[in-house]
Amino acid sequence: MIRIIVIGAAGRMGKTIVSCITDTAGVEVAAGTEVPGSPVIGADAGALAGVGDIGAKVFDRLEDALADADAIIDFSSPEASMATVRVAAEASLALVLGTTGFSAGQLEEIKSLASSFRCVMAPNMSIGVNVLFKVVEDVAGILGDAYDVEIVEAHHKFKKDAPSGTAVRISEIVARALGRDLEKVGVYGRRGLAERGKFDIGVHTVRAGDIVGEHRVMFGGMGETLEIFHRAQSRETFARGAVRAAQWAVGHSNGLYDMQDVLGLRG
Repeated sequence: MIRIIVIGAAGRMGKTIVSCITDTAGVEVAAGTEVPGSPVIGADAGALAGVGDIGAKVFDRLEDALADADAIIDFSSPEASMATVRVAAEASLALVLGTTGFSAGQLEEIKSLASSFRCVMAPNMSIGVNVLFKVVEDVAGILGDAYDVEIVEAHHKFKKDAPSGTAVRISEIVARALGRDLEKVGVYGRRGLAERGKFDIGVHTVRAGDIVGEHRVMFGGMGETLEIFHRAQSRETFARGAVRAAQWAVGHSNGLYDMQDVLGLRG
């Protein structure tokens, strides 16, 4: 049985992860964490998630929750997740990291610590989105420079980072497939006199209401447009992908992985 600690167990994503763990064979919730001073400290993570008591206490310090745990799932903030990364590396626990918006320095620290633990880090844990990554890479390589590429992402109005980590990853995949430097050709929104450059990769952000997550990749040619679109209807898709990643990570050696590795899509 793989025992998983859920960071932010009282949040929307944390509750969804707890719920998904409880109905997945071979895994169980070891504990949850919340910020110091939270009124839910000491509560049962299952009760908070609406699935009943499961014997998984919510702690205010991750270090206090490590007993008998095999893995950690963290969908929080860059600052909070860096603290999780350091604890996971010190304890040599598997970590699934779904947080986005890391700085370049934070990413470098994660990479440097990855030799001490198993870390699956991905901007999107959805199975469908990770298939989209693979498809977009193949399509970009086939169509080449004859087709313009535009990426449009939409999320709920409370999302803090823009563009989404998923849209950033898509733009990186397209740039690599086309042999372009994203720093030079990435265009993030347009206004005024903004004629499209031949090699531009456009990335556009929408924030509205309670949209869970939508990503559209448009390949525009002369006379036709090919679109690849993914819509997440609930946070459950991300949670189930994260649980699958935790199960996979526990059985692998130390290192930094992503969902392409978990799903066997690495080309």
